[in-house]
Amino acid sequence: MATRDQDIASIIKQQILEFGTRVTMIDIGTVVEVGDGLVHIHGLAGVKYNELLLFPQGVMGMALNLAEDSVGAVILGDCSQIKEGDEAHSTGRILEVPVGEALLGRVLNPLGQPLDDKGPIKADKTRPMEQVAPNVVLRLPVSTPVHTGIKAIDSIIPIGRGQRELIIGDRSTGKSAIALDTIISQKGGNLICIYVAIGQKAAKVAQVVATLESHGAMEHTIVVSATSSEPASLQYLAPYAGCAIGEEFMSRGKDALIIYDDLSKHAWAYRQISLLLRRPPGREAYPGDIFYLHSRLLERAAKLVPEYGGGSLTALPIVETQLGDIAAYIPTNVISITDGQIYLETDLFNAGIRPAINVGLSVSRVGGAAQSKAMRKVAGRLKLEHAQYRELSAFTQFGTADLDKATKVQLERGKRITEVLKQSQYSPMPLNQEVMILYAVTNGYLDEVPEERIASFENGFFKFMELNHPEIGKGIRDSSDLTPETEEALKAAIREFKQSGVTYA
Repeated sequence: MATRDQDIASIIKQQILEFGTRVTMIDIGTVVEVGDGLVHIHGLAGVKYNELLLFPQGVMGMALNLAEDSVGAVILGDCSQIKEGDEAHSTGRILEVPVGEALLGRVLNPLGQPLDDKGPIKADKTRPMEQVAPNVVLRLPVSTPVHTGIKAIDSIIPIGRGQRELIIGDRSTGKSAIALDTIISQKGGNLICIYVAIGQKAAKVAQVVATLESHGAMEHTIVVSATSSEPASLQYLAPYAGCAIGEEFMSRGKDALIIYDDLSKHAWAYRQISLLLRRPPGREAYPGDIFYLHSRLLERAAKLVPEYGGGSLTALPIVETQLGDIAAYIPTNVISITDGQIYLETDLFNAGIRPAINVGLSVSRVGGAAQSKAMRKVAGRLKLEHAQYRELSAFTQFGTADLDKATKVQLERGKRITEVLKQSQYSPMPLNQEVMILYAVTNGYLDEVPEERIASFENGFFKFMELNHPEIGKGIRDSSDLTPETEEALKAAIREFKQSGVTYA
């Protein structure tokens, strides 16, 4: 009997000692090779793709290559602290990034760590970087415009909320300028902007942040930065981190805009990682899944049905071409994924036509569905006349002496349309001003204004309308429509301005 009591007592003691503890199994591997921001690990049989790994000194990594007896991982920190023989522990977690309103106005790296000396980011929620894109049932057609404030884009190549519109062109043709103008144009609006800098110089990122701050645009903007001095692993993760931040706003029923600047450097970073992981190289040494790299990212842009939040995420990826070759590997890949492209041409840029948009090669596959009623009414005629001018100018570049009067009129109007579509950087225009000046040029009110004085006419006209007829601009802005009454008032105001004796010098 005493023995039995002793057995029961020992069991109770054991249970007390083990109270609150749990037996867990941790997958552990050994580092066999380290270098260039990557490690090869022997073991870790149960690790999953994209799972976080823990190394000594608290350094984290991410599993990317899962071979039969080894794992290839990228290091998300200081690679010099890891050496051969170190242990690698699986964590069972995948990479997440902080999300929410707390990020507005901040500059952070792809891991959610602040880079702007404004203290820690106090986000109350995180979100996985990689997420499956919404399926067709969860999506609505694109119907609400993203107002960029750039006349040429809003009228000819409109962008809608939930769309993916590629900005493509050679180096230094104004790709980033279009993206920044679009962000600045959202000041006071309801569109949250995320600017993802991939592989840019740190000085350029600082310049972008300073520009946005000087125009009061950082209040509605989040900057995710992985500069050229950062490891390729962070450059690879940057767009996915930015997309996760944008998806959080979309799931809350808000509208967000994300700019990837640029996906060429993202592809270079992924190529570097893949070659170091000894994956088989394909065309231009890119790995076989390079298309999937960008498609799984850009497909996450969508306009959701009301039952799933009703928000939207609009993507403006940027791709750099070499000598205007839009048929290269990465440009054609991204063109096939997106809903249109804005093509910027070096020759136009050098000729002083800025933004240097080639209207012939640029297209929006959403079209007029992403325009306000007022813009749709003036843009249809503008597109037609601009296209006809481009055709005629190609035929008449060697001389216009023997052209008939109608053709000459068409050429002159085309020149004035080209002048009107020119726009200075960091000066996005409100919708009502865009509609008024485009209406004036397409209806022939600028035909007798000398070509070199179009810009002066435009500035004087806007000042005149603001001082003498503010109700016309207000009517267009409030209703987003050009009603017959507003149109008649606009015609009378244009005639009044032209008869007022104001010089356009």
